[in-house]
Amino acid sequence: MTRLLIAIILLFTSLITAAQNDKLVEKMKQFHRLMIRNDFILDNYVHDSLSYGHSNGWVENAKQFREDLGTIITYHSIKEDSITAVVSGKTGYIRFVADIDVTLRGVRTQFRLRVLEVWVKTRNNWKIIARQAVRN
Repeated sequence: MTRLLIAIILLFTSLITAAQNDKLVEKMKQFHRLMIRNDFILDNYVHDSLSYGHSNGWVENAKQFREDLGTIITYHSIKEDSITAVVSGKTGYIRFVADIDVTLRGVRTQFRLRVLEVWVKTRNNWKIIARQAVRN
C-alpha cells in the first residue's frame, strides 16, 4: 500500500511539474510573438531588472530593451526548437535553439542562436529577468 501511495504522489508531482514547464514555455513563445509585433503588452512580460544579452555582446536593461525594440532592432521571426524548461518554485529557465530573422541598425540578417532565458514568477505572472544568447 505504501508503494502505491508513493507512486501516486510521484506521478502527481511529475504531472504538476510538466504543467508548470509547459506554461512557462507558452509564456516564452507569447513573449517572442509580442517582440515580433512590437506590441506594448510586452511590458507585462518584462521584469524591471531585466538583463537582455545578445550574441554580439550587446547587453540591454529593461528600459533599453523597451526603447530599442522597433527602432535599433526589429524582429521579423523567431523560431524556437530543442526547447527545455525547468521550473523551481518562483524561478524558471528555458534553453532553446532559435532561428532569428532580425534587422539590427538597418541591416537585416539571420542568426542561429543558443538561448538561455531566466523567468521569475511575480504574483501570478511570469516575467523574463535575464536572457543570454550565443551563436550556434
